Amino acid sequence: MRKTFHSIIAGTGSYLPTRVVKNEAFIDADFFDGEGQRLDKPGAEIVERFAQITDIRERRYATPDQVASDLAFLAAQALFDSCPTTDPEQLDYLLVAHNFGDITETNRRSDFVPSLAARVKHKLGIQNPHTVAYDLPFGCPGWLQGVIQADYYLRSGDAKRVLVIGAETLSRVCDPHDRDSMIYSDGAGAVLFEARETGPDDEPVGILSHGSRSDTVQAAHLLRMATSRNPAYTGDELFLQMEGRKLYEYALKTVPQAIKDCLDKAGLGIADMSKLLIHQANGKMDEAILKRLYGLYGDTPAPAGVMPMTISWLGNSSVATLPTLLDLITRGQLAGSTITPGDVIVFASVGAGMNCNAVVYRVPSE
Repeated sequence: MRKTFHSIIAGTGSYLPTRVVKNEAFIDADFFDGEGQRLDKPGAEIVERFAQITDIRERRYATPDQVASDLAFLAAQALFDSCPTTDPEQLDYLLVAHNFGDITETNRRSDFVPSLAARVKHKLGIQNPHTVAYDLPFGCPGWLQGVIQADYYLRSGDAKRVLVIGAETLSRVCDPHDRDSMIYSDGAGAVLFEARETGPDDEPVGILSHGSRSDTVQAAHLLRMATSRNPAYTGDELFLQMEGRKLYEYALKTVPQAIKDCLDKAGLGIADMSKLLIHQANGKMDEAILKRLYGLYGDTPAPAGVMPMTISWLGNSSVATLPTLLDLITRGQLAGSTITPGDVIVFASVGAGMNCNAVVYRVPSE
């Protein structure tokens, strides 16, 4: 009889950059709209309105001597430091999700060669040539897509241990003249998945279901790289830009249904969901997604604390938001949020592509 495996979380780690940037740092910025017109409102008013819309009050930036692969390595190191019996040499795969490679403070060009995964494996000193290291660019849902790939490896019996890291330095691709630049931040999170053999009478645990979608015909360029919004800007860099309203509408239409489809696939309902760990993209948008999700099940109100948030003090660090959130909860460092055996955790993310995905995970009892 063929063995059955489920993908179990065996360890977590994260790295939060030490540089804290509060909203007040942007009050004197010259912001321009999409037509290149200077915003004529006072800076303090622009910043306060931004905080009301996004819930973001501060964020973390990497220090000038750090790049994304450094943050990824530090997150992985934190994981292995907390799991001293886990040998990095026994990893079958090491996946790093990111979107911009390594970008230095002084030369803001993306560096992808060698891959960030290869750099992290090198920094960890892993000698095993069969620890396959590769990168995954998939927009903000990249880390969760890496988890989905890990699940395929582990369920097939091809792998026993897969490390999935999300790392980004969005501060290096921010247009200083775009108010949306206040959304972005830097960070890294790492999660180790292991294959657990289960018998025919065992309750399914670990990853129970997942789903992904890519909507490129109308939505491919809602997030894109472009020149500065300031027509007088003399640099030739490309910066991250987004069509905020259309992105909001896409997320609100797509993410709740993706979560419900994933719960349906697992044979579960909304009442079975203990926690929704959602990509920390925009506080108000995530709240709207939660409300729309519960609306798909009738008039059921969302329980208090079901969707823990970090965006108010960590901002949007793209692929790092989910693994960082998970690590903070796992380590008891997020007030009011805990994960206990038997809990059903739903992960969900949306971002450039446009891509959207979700994963349903049941916490093992041991």
